[in-house]
Amino acid sequence: MSRQQILERYQKNPEVSVLVVGAGVNGIGTFRDLALQGVDVLLVDKADFASGASAASSHMLHGGIRYLENGEFRLVREALTERNRMLHNAPHYSKPLPTVIPIFKWFSGIFNAPLKFLNWRDRPAERGAIVIKLGLMMYDFFTRGQQGLPTHRIVGREESHQLRPQLNSKIVCTAQYYDAWMPYPERICLELLMQGEESNPNAHALNYVGVVGTKDDGIVLHDEVTGKSLTVRPKLVINAAGPWIDLTNGTLGTKTSFIGGTKGSHILVDHPELHKMTGGSEMFFENKDGRITLFFNLYDKVLIGTTDIRADNPDSVECTDAEIDYMLDLVSHVFPDIKVEREQIVFAFTGIRPLPSSSTSTTGQISRDHLIKVTEPTETTPYPIYSLVSGKWTTYRAFAEQVTDKALYRLRRDRKVSTEKLQFGGGRGYPKTDDEKVTWINSVSQKTGISGERISVLFDRYGTYAAAIAEYCAAGSDAYLENHAGYTRREISFLTKNEKIIHLDDLILRRSLIGMLGQSSGGLLIELAQIMGAELGWSSEQAVQEAKRCAELLVKRHRVRPETVTLPDLAMA
Repeated sequence: MSRQQILERYQKNPEVSVLVVGAGVNGIGTFRDLALQGVDVLLVDKADFASGASAASSHMLHGGIRYLENGEFRLVREALTERNRMLHNAPHYSKPLPTVIPIFKWFSGIFNAPLKFLNWRDRPAERGAIVIKLGLMMYDFFTRGQQGLPTHRIVGREESHQLRPQLNSKIVCTAQYYDAWMPYPERICLELLMQGEESNPNAHALNYVGVVGTKDDGIVLHDEVTGKSLTVRPKLVINAAGPWIDLTNGTLGTKTSFIGGTKGSHILVDHPELHKMTGGSEMFFENKDGRITLFFNLYDKVLIGTTDIRADNPDSVECTDAEIDYMLDLVSHVFPDIKVEREQIVFAFTGIRPLPSSSTSTTGQISRDHLIKVTEPTETTPYPIYSLVSGKWTTYRAFAEQVTDKALYRLRRDRKVSTEKLQFGGGRGYPKTDDEKVTWINSVSQKTGISGERISVLFDRYGTYAAAIAEYCAAGSDAYLENHAGYTRREISFLTKNEKIIHLDDLILRRSLIGMLGQSSGGLLIELAQIMGAELGWSSEQAVQEAKRCAELLVKRHRVRPETVTLPDLAMA
């Protein structure tokens, strides 16, 4: 159904079993699971899908080795299990990642770790080789018997420096183990959402539709696109608004104080020397202040992060100069001779982790485990509200399963489908070997007449979903973009037609990595806006306004240098 048809459906019949508010990974994961069980469900978000906290992750799929120190064994075990499931269910968007921990002392932290575990100490202390070794042994133990990744090993100083000559000379050794990473977190969300809608004709998702109030026994929704409002009457509300949970509950007439979030910022830099020295591994380490930080190669750029600062206003969050200074400096802890300059930053992003309200003295002590806060019906809110607090990207599926089971019990319905081994999007039918990949690419190339080289690019970008895109591209006259040789006009048209795009930044930031990898330019923004406008019915003036809007967003929120996205004079005429 089109966006307009979905809106008309609820204008005619406002009844819905479940309303999910918030289209981050937890909300979308729950939406998909409910849809698969045959529940009629509506998902709404006041902005684009996966545009809040879910777009501000470190792109990691990991168990969280540092959570062992806080005694969160259940969370780590669950996260490692879910990490391995993601490697199976979404092999196109979850990739094994060798991880290196530089270690500067042998015995440091031996006494601090158990004291933190017992909550007798809350100050950070440097973790030495023995403590890290014990943690990695437990990491391996939790995934025993699973078809997972190689186990850890400790590498001596001499070998560590042979592998990375510019590594800090003060290290005593390094630890090496495997986790996983996500090149396209936002596209994972999109494909989960699409699977939910495909599986159930009564499951619908709308972006740019926000909750603005209540009316009688219903909830008033406002469509940001048309400016119109409609009322829906749910049996159950699932509040998955992340850092906006308490604000959303307030709009629904319920006062809560569930969230005590922290801000995490990241930067991407164009730094060939750092890229080479990182060598395809994540550098995961304790910075000078005790904060766990990281950097790794995201294609031809290096992602650096992250900060962890208490914050309570998700609408005004930004990556500050102080945070940038912190992230630029942390690289020197690992590679003292490598200098990263501000001019090498191509993109910055930030978000608030929707952590539970906490009085701990340090942000690192706040639990990342997920929980469901239930607000029972009242006279003013005749529906229960399930507020989804905290959670990790890696554990979204398990969290969604728990929420869905709780909702099914409330609705007196049974589970029909398990999502444990359910592949989605471009992970369905994904080739398991290099030979199978070559066969797949050749088959699509022969069917569409598009070169194998181009199909390989699409495959790396979309997995097996690339077949549908290739067929669309082959069905009409196509050409590479004038301002980006990696995309074609019909590829952009396909994404615009099929992926619920409303604004240009939806494409730049959440349907592709164009923005994050610093590939935006003024000419490209105009070119993309014109192609999208042909599909969405924009006038030439609207297309220019979308390009202006996107350029301003890139500069203000993502620290893109203004001169790189200055629109051509022709567009401003």
